[in-house]
Amino acid sequence: MAFPKTGRTAESLLAELEARKGNDVRWKEGRVFAYVYDAGPEAMETVKQAYGAFLTENGLDPTSFPSCLELERDVIAMALDLQNAPPGAKGSFTTGGTESILLSVKTARDHARATKPHITEPELVLPETAHPAFYKACKYFDVKPVVTPVDTEAFTALPDAMEKAITSQTVMLVGSAPSYAHGVVDPIADIGRIAMKAGLLFHVDCCVGGMYLPFARQLGADIPDFDLSTPGVTQMSLDFHKWGYAAKGASCILYTDGELRKHQIFAWSGWTGYTIVNPTIQSGRSGGPIAGAWAALNFIGEEGYLRFARATQEGARKVCDAIREIEGLKLLGNPPGNLLAFAAEDFDIFALSDAMKARGWYLQPQFGFGPSPANLHISVGFVNAPNVDAMLDDLRAETARLRADAAYKVAAHKPEDIAGIAAMDPAELLDSMSGVFEARAGGPGAEMRPINALMDALPHTARDRILTEYINRLYAKPQNTSGSA
Repeated sequence: MAFPKTGRTAESLLAELEARKGNDVRWKEGRVFAYVYDAGPEAMETVKQAYGAFLTENGLDPTSFPSCLELERDVIAMALDLQNAPPGAKGSFTTGGTESILLSVKTARDHARATKPHITEPELVLPETAHPAFYKACKYFDVKPVVTPVDTEAFTALPDAMEKAITSQTVMLVGSAPSYAHGVVDPIADIGRIAMKAGLLFHVDCCVGGMYLPFARQLGADIPDFDLSTPGVTQMSLDFHKWGYAAKGASCILYTDGELRKHQIFAWSGWTGYTIVNPTIQSGRSGGPIAGAWAALNFIGEEGYLRFARATQEGARKVCDAIREIEGLKLLGNPPGNLLAFAAEDFDIFALSDAMKARGWYLQPQFGFGPSPANLHISVGFVNAPNVDAMLDDLRAETARLRADAAYKVAAHKPEDIAGIAAMDPAELLDSMSGVFEARAGGPGAEMRPINALMDALPHTARDRILTEYINRLYAKPQNTSGSA
């Protein structure tokens, strides 16, 4: 697409933008069990209007736009209150869970530099179920990830293994509440005791649970201690744009000791321009996401979030019970909230993903790793909870159909073939398989089973190289203006 010579009408532009969504997942129908967090049209319209009202206000300079600062203070105060933070706790508003985690790891590294000069090669101890954002942070900030195993049935962190992994270079421990993949909560209290004993920082990744678990707990769900009142917890990431139902671009990093936050702030006046003081990774930032989050929290309120949690808990329990009963499926772990994952015991789970997509449902496929087999992930939300029964009817039918067809048994790849593919240059591999990838690059009817099955069989390091090459090509691919891929 060449740079436009003249402007176009708003009507034509908005019509084209709407048309370009044609191949997107059908989230407005409540048939997507991942990615989208929808509180219903009234709440979403309120968030949209609040976002638009602060679209051009710039959080870069809180003295010029004190409104953004006031909104951020309000939102962070509400998050700290929800997480039972002690006096003196502080936090910062961020664009998402990844930025929150990046800031937390940077803070841990710089805190160690300031207080533990013997640490020259900082290490982060985390269970193998921790979010990839921690690995991204380690790569960005030159911190070594030290990965520990998890319980092979519960998929929760093993505190003893984490304690044994601590060295003189460790700067922080990590736990999840819950981990995204399986929706299970790590033993936060036990890890907290280890952190206190070792004098270490301890981050609880509550991105997906921070705006959900407190309300599920109020409704009687059996959820272990996880919040900022838990001894040993020093920091937490929490997303408003997940079960807080805010617009995308709304998260936070919280610290039980507000003094820790100083280590994440960047200040620079050693140049010829204006002074830079950035509390987060961003410099210039729209006030829209902050206003949208503020509006969502105030519009929905505790009563609304409890109502949402009640509906989603009921839906999630219904899904878990059904999966335990459907022959050929296995629920992974014992998720107490609204996130869960299940595997297939005697047929190809990726075939089930395609079959459900063909029926209009999106269940998120996840590759196998460590003790976790290839599986499908489900996030039950307020808008898709009413569709759980219909989704389960199709899940039962498709599972029975696929199990009865020998063509959908899991294909066994020869080790030498996998080794050969893993050793190939990713560019050469994609060139040789370009037709296969192009045929399955998108659209509601795209069959992904052959690609997913192959990728699942590869070591994750080879998988990552191939995916890097694929995504690099995907974003370089020219697009037409019709909205089709």
